[in-house]
Amino acid sequence: MSRNVALLFAIACGLAVANIYYAQPLLDAISNEFGITHSSVGIVITITQVCYALGLLLLVPLGDLLNRRWLIAGQMLVSVSALIVVGTAPTSMVLFIGIAAVGLLAVVTQTLVAFAATLAAPAERGRAVGVVTSGIVIGILLARTFAGVLMDLAGWRSVYLVSAVLTLIMACVLFRVLPHYEHKRKSLSYLQLLRSLLTLFVQERILRIRAALALMIFTAFSIFWTSLVLPLSAPPLSLSHTAIGAFGLAGVAGALAAARAGRLADRGLGQRTTGVALILLLISWLPISYTQHSLLALIVGIVLLDLAVQAVHVTNQSMILALRPEARSRLTAGYMIFYSIGSATGSIASTNIYVYSGWNGVCLLGAIVSALALLFWVLTHRLK
Repeated sequence: MSRNVALLFAIACGLAVANIYYAQPLLDAISNEFGITHSSVGIVITITQVCYALGLLLLVPLGDLLNRRWLIAGQMLVSVSALIVVGTAPTSMVLFIGIAAVGLLAVVTQTLVAFAATLAAPAERGRAVGVVTSGIVIGILLARTFAGVLMDLAGWRSVYLVSAVLTLIMACVLFRVLPHYEHKRKSLSYLQLLRSLLTLFVQERILRIRAALALMIFTAFSIFWTSLVLPLSAPPLSLSHTAIGAFGLAGVAGALAAARAGRLADRGLGQRTTGVALILLLISWLPISYTQHSLLALIVGIVLLDLAVQAVHVTNQSMILALRPEARSRLTAGYMIFYSIGSATGSIASTNIYVYSGWNGVCLLGAIVSALALLFWVLTHRLK
């Protein structure tokens, strides 16, 4: 797998996954336009993540059955229509339908990850997965910056309409550039393909353990990022959407560690990397809790949190994609379903906790989830 192709995969993944995170810094604007209360506006993110989980279950396994080149380009083209629906939604119901479709189709990122793992040489699989995954995390983080700037310039709807244009361009580029490589695949029906997901969980202990870790770290990740806009946009800080979105830049440091974490996994150091990262994740909530008193402390916390989550995520994927070469799309789908469940849980929990307990309550919840993840790793890290 050439460096240029890996970079293209990373850019495509970042663009696709950003579509499901644009709403986070726009929640207050969406809340005001459609009359959704702050305690309920997290449902916008939850719908996206739930449908993302459905896409992981129903669409990503197709990568083990169909031509990935056509599957990837096709999903991105349909995503263009969904983004236009969101950007022109006249009512909250139309918004929810459009955002659900966006979440469902954003799983193209995971088809790209599985494709990258297939194209890479075994000794470099962790590095390749790290590079592509870094694109995903940079996309997640810069989505907030991109959305914040466009929100202040042209309103929240412009975010989705501009993304529709960019997605259309990327779909055309990918169809032209993606390798025609196809490996031999078992003859399975679609239903057999879906049933085999459960079989993989039963047979592969590493998949079960790493999926559980994904659920917890992305619950913590979503607890923080979904609710961050609320204290930053409220007095006494009252920051603009551009300023709020800019905090995503601080998290890019975590994404840049992705390739390194993948290399460590290639060298058999995945468990050690996971343990160190989970300790950093727990520590990150201390500076984050000072958000309303020090934006510098917030930045430190963001760097630690995103570094930790990204390191664990890349390590997880590197370990599970080495299990069954013929089932990489299904392994990715099964793992990422837990990622999506964690993201949805964190989104809805954090906005509700903020209403009743404020930012300190959000930080306490995030720290508890992070501590549970660390405890789980301590209890399972010696299991093979």
